Amino acid sequence: MSTKDFIEKDYYKVLGVPKDATEAEIKKAYRKLAREFHPDANKGNAKAEERFKEISEANDILGDPKKRKEYDEARALFGNGGFRPGPGAGGNFNFDLGDLFGGNAQSGGGFGGGIGDVFGGLFNRGGATGTRTQPRRGQDIESEVTLSFTEAIEGATVPLRMSSQAPCKACSGTGDKNGTPRVCPTCVGTGQVARGSGGGFSLTDPCPDCKGRGLIAEHPCLECKGSGRAKSSRTMQVRIPAGVTDGQRIRLRGKGAPGERGGPAGDLYVMVHVGEHPVFGRKGDNLTVTVPVTFAEAALGGEVRVPTLGGPAVTLKLPPGTPNGRTMRARGKGAVRKDGTRGDLLVTVEVSVPTDVSGKARDALEAYREATAGEDPRAELFEAAKGE
Repeated sequence: MSTKDFIEKDYYKVLGVPKDATEAEIKKAYRKLAREFHPDANKGNAKAEERFKEISEANDILGDPKKRKEYDEARALFGNGGFRPGPGAGGNFNFDLGDLFGGNAQSGGGFGGGIGDVFGGLFNRGGATGTRTQPRRGQDIESEVTLSFTEAIEGATVPLRMSSQAPCKACSGTGDKNGTPRVCPTCVGTGQVARGSGGGFSLTDPCPDCKGRGLIAEHPCLECKGSGRAKSSRTMQVRIPAGVTDGQRIRLRGKGAPGERGGPAGDLYVMVHVGEHPVFGRKGDNLTVTVPVTFAEAALGGEVRVPTLGGPAVTLKLPPGTPNGRTMRARGKGAVRKDGTRGDLLVTVEVSVPTDVSGKARDALEAYREATAGEDPRAELFEAAKGE
């Protein structure tokens, strides 16, 4: 991406969030859009794939507080792709971004590496230029994993097979089959070339001759065609922390594609999908379960055994007259929180009505109906209806 393209891209607009959006709002917007435009859900849809890349790129910047700060500062300085002169500046304003990114020799260094440091953090390069080739950070990798309900609550180590670009083994990442590439004469090893955009501005683009590598292979490697990169597949054992939720995106630093020329590896982003459980549900850090009880247990009270996820059952006391739908709490039997503590198990009582009553049970219920014949549980309902 060129500097100009970066400055003019509105990542907030890409994610559909305001500029003062919180980290939680940015994360929520990303998850929603990532699900909608993920390639797996839009097979063969090139537009959806391109949109997914834009969304991931925007989240990579706005989802990182440091990168977001640098991006906001750069946008504030350059506005809509152009430098904003301060109050009282003249109408003829000639300005070269080289003064900011690399210093100005004639003025004793100008800004030095100031704004270069801002863009260096975002584009993975330093502010200063020179004849040496620059390290290149490896690409970030997106992957997905599906966990069972129990694995999501307790945590799990899962194998992930990933494909990414890595240094070509045939040429040791040099791009030259003899291992002796030369420094690109066009960009002098920086991987970038300056171009004018009118109004006295100078912007940078990837060097067209070396494709941004800073090196040119005199004898291109047959495996990687001189790029120095080749497709690599590997299987990693990835630890998914306890308590993850469906749709959560986990970032594993340095687990992405290897860097180039000593550059750091990229990051691995894992989108987590969680299956349903036949008995338990989830509400934040709490687990939920519905437990059937008999009419006698609800009316007279008693002790009820309740299952827990992966542990021994617990016994809850039902007070006499427990209504249908009442929720009780078993503390510490829920999902694992970030601090290692656990949420609770929320137990909802459901009075079970028998479908076939005979013998002594029927006689007992008939006797109960006669004993309570004068009671009308719907009396208050009709009184309230009259008042309205």
